[in-house]
Amino acid sequence: MIVMENVQKAFGDHKVLRGVDLHIEKGTSMVIIGGSGTGKSVTLKCVLGLIQPDAGRILVDGKPAAAGDRDAFLARFGMLFQGAALFDSLPVWQNVAFRLLRGSLKRPQAEAREIAVEKLRRVGLKADVADKFPAELSGGMQKRVGLARAIAAEPEIIFFDEPTTGLDPIMAGVINDLIREIVVEMGATAMTITHDMSSVRAIADKVAMLHDGVIKWTGPVAGMDDSGDPYLDQFIHGRAEGPIEAVR
Repeated sequence: MIVMENVQKAFGDHKVLRGVDLHIEKGTSMVIIGGSGTGKSVTLKCVLGLIQPDAGRILVDGKPAAAGDRDAFLARFGMLFQGAALFDSLPVWQNVAFRLLRGSLKRPQAEAREIAVEKLRRVGLKADVADKFPAELSGGMQKRVGLARAIAAEPEIIFFDEPTTGLDPIMAGVINDLIREIVVEMGATAMTITHDMSSVRAIADKVAMLHDGVIKWTGPVAGMDDSGDPYLDQFIHGRAEGPIEAVR
């Protein structure tokens, strides 16, 4: 579903991506791991076309990501943002139905609300949450609303940006389980970026280790612990010593 070949991106003299090669099969959950500043978010933004790579190519479902109708291209994606990124001035149901109330996916308001309430139910929130405002919800509830919004338009591809950041371990586990269930249910292709190894083990079919602008290792999640790759081994076990230099 997503192919990245020799993708490179620099900001001035700072080379972030130095030749990323990554294949994500349709219906697969791929998790990209790596330290802060290694280019995980830049990789995601390049696929979405929010950042144009300097070199290489990106294909989505066999077609260049930068070609064709931009609105139609983006309509294929759902996104769960790191900080939930809800609109404070809109009630929850309008946040969930945001894409269904405007643009090429526009539905009648009553239908959009009905879909929003159903998606809220799917992530474990009751119908009465629909008319509340984000500020009235806990962090875990806000994250669930963000997840409901990500799946509201039935996307083929869903991106998850640090989905458990700021959550306690129990709520993080709940969100991980929800993500896994929903991705399998929908048959969607998922791409997640995270530091949280419990998320990796709960969500991933395959894992890619990004370091110094290239993919150092990729393989099934079950192969992580015996990979033999020193970069991956140091990262997943949180060791200070190894080929990845800790900032001191």
